[in-house]
Amino acid sequence: MKLTKIALTILFSLLAIQPALAEMSAREIMQAVDDRDDGDNRVADMKMVLIDKNGDTRTREIRSFDKDKGEDKQRIMFFLSPADVKDTAFLTYDYDAYEADDDQWLYLPALRKSKRIASSDKSGSFMGSDFSYADMTRKNLDAYDFKILKEDEVRGNKVWLIEALPKSKKEVEETGYEKSIAFVRQDNFVVVRAVHWVKDGGRLKYLDVTNLQQIDGVWTILEMNMTTKKGTATLHKTELSFSNVHYNQGLDEQMFTVRRLEQGL
Repeated sequence: MKLTKIALTILFSLLAIQPALAEMSAREIMQAVDDRDDGDNRVADMKMVLIDKNGDTRTREIRSFDKDKGEDKQRIMFFLSPADVKDTAFLTYDYDAYEADDDQWLYLPALRKSKRIASSDKSGSFMGSDFSYADMTRKNLDAYDFKILKEDEVRGNKVWLIEALPKSKKEVEETGYEKSIAFVRQDNFVVVRAVHWVKDGGRLKYLDVTNLQQIDGVWTILEMNMTTKKGTATLHKTELSFSNVHYNQGLDEQMFTVRRLEQGL
C-alpha cells in the first residue's frame, strides 16, 4: 500500500512537470540551458584527437581549470603534449553581460608572449580543431532569436530542437555561424547535439555528445565530437574526451591571469 502511494506521488509529480515543460518558450528553454548548474572550481584532463579527411590522427593532451566569478566564468587550459604544442596555453573570460565581449588570450611559447584573440578572429579554428574560439564560450542569448522546431529523441532521451538565428551581422561574423539548431535534453537542459551552418564555404558542423554522466551531482560531458562536412563528405573531425574531472577544488583567482598563462602549469 505504501509503495503504491509512493508510485502515485511520483506519477502525479511527473504529470505536473510535463505541462510546465510544454509551456516553456524557446527563449526560456535556452535560458534554462544557460542557468543550469555546471559546477565550479573544476579541474579536468582533456584529450583532443584531430582526424583529417584521410583518417590520419593527431592527439593532444590538455589540463583544464574552470572557475565561476559571480555570473562570469573563467577558464585556463595548458597543452601538455605533443612537443609541437607543449606549453601552449589558452585563457578565456566568459562574461554573462550581453554588452561585454568575452576576453581570450593564447600563449605561444615559440614567441614567448600572449596574443589577445580579437573579435574578428573568434570564428577561426581553435588550435587546428573543428571548434572555434567562439565555441569556447557561452552564447549571449539576447543576440539570438529562438524557435522550437519540434520534439525528438536522442539516445532514448526526449529533446527539443531549438533554432537559433543571430540578430546581427556582427554576431554572424564573430561566431562564423549563420544559423544553429540545438538539441536540448528535456530532463536536464543539456545540449547533446547541435548543427551549425558555417557562414563561408557551404559547410555544416555537427556536434554530438556521446558520453554524459553526473559527477558530484553535476551533469558532465565526458566525450563529445565536432565534425565538419560539405555535402556528404567529411572534411575534418575533432574528438574531445575528459577524465579525472573534479569539482570544488578551491582554485585561486591568480590561476586565471595572463601572467599565470605565461608561467605555465
